[in-house]
Amino acid sequence: MLRFGIPAEGPHRTALFGDGAIGAAVVLDRLGVLPRSVAFLAEVVRSGGVRYAAQLPELLPDPAATDIVRPWLEAAGTVARPVVGDETTARWLESVAELIGLRRTSRARGR
Repeated sequence: MLRFGIPAEGPHRTALFGDGAIGAAVVLDRLGVLPRSVAFLAEVVRSGGVRYAAQLPELLPDPAATDIVRPWLEAAGTVARPVVGDETTARWLESVAELIGLRRTSRARGR
């Protein structure tokens, strides 16, 4: 989804920000990743670029989460144009962070 949704607007990007973001949020939430960690990663992508971020040794505090997120960033890095693609990737990560937060809030209210 990242390879097709990052470079071009249209149905692929819609799917990336819809189903793709939900799936990513579920996976990371199940690993216990905090929304702020993903939001911070989005800022790193926005500041340094997706290719730069993909090379960092510790993308998220949990090594298992880093192992999952690194291929996502590497895939995005193959198609992301500097600045525009980096911004789209950062916005997607922010969407994932928001969805993780919503899942956590929903669970807390259900208790």
